[in-house]
Amino acid sequence: MKYPVLITLLYITLTGLPVLSSASNDGTALAVKLYNRPDGIDAASRATMVLSGKGNKPRQRTLYSYRVDKQNGETWSLMRFTKPADINGTGLLTLDLPHDDSNQWIYLPALDRARRISSSRKGGRFVGSDIVYEDLSKRDVEKDQHRILGDGKVGKITTTRLESTPIDPDDSVYSKRVNWVHMNTLIPLQTDYYTSGNENPVKRLKVKKIKKIQGFWTVLDSTVYDLETGHQTRIVTQVIKYDQQLPDTLFSRQSLSDTRIEENYRP
Repeated sequence: MKYPVLITLLYITLTGLPVLSSASNDGTALAVKLYNRPDGIDAASRATMVLSGKGNKPRQRTLYSYRVDKQNGETWSLMRFTKPADINGTGLLTLDLPHDDSNQWIYLPALDRARRISSSRKGGRFVGSDIVYEDLSKRDVEKDQHRILGDGKVGKITTTRLESTPIDPDDSVYSKRVNWVHMNTLIPLQTDYYTSGNENPVKRLKVKKIKKIQGFWTVLDSTVYDLETGHQTRIVTQVIKYDQQLPDTLFSRQSLSDTRIEENYRP
């Protein structure tokens, strides 16, 4: 567990960040629970990404993803596209470091090199999808102020709405995020993303299917909607395996640039 409730609340107290109400206290506690939701030490999955928009034919891609949680609080992840041919081999390596910015590199086969994603590009779209680079990193709890807004419905399911606002406005491409949390599974069934100057969300993530696999609640079908353009990105997971003891060498810049290393661990 990376950020126990007590440690997070002590951090807020000692740094002078506002702890003004039970709503903010409860919000921080819930944010910690979401961050620490059990999802195995590591995971490997195969998924389909479908990009679609008004008047355009849907484009389908095959994607492999890997993730490992380290004992020092770091989270490492690797993503690799294999289909269609024009995107085959494209990969993204993300190293999430506690109390620090994430380090990300993208590998483009056409250039045959890995390029680091600078902080100024965290809002850039990942391979033309509605997912930006910041969405693919695990954001530390203490980077935001959290408060519970009350209950809300996602379809017929009652959820708890958690608002998270960056303490440093320059530290995120979003002005705030609102998670609609299913408390029994600690999975946000909906996330609304806001940007500065917009009273309404500009983007929305909706979860359509979850299932318990190897004892862990897992999102199997979700869609990200660009609420301004109508474009959407759907991700459907076909297979996922937890706790396979994935090696550290899988999460390296060498592995990012050499698909032969990653192929051995595909589920």
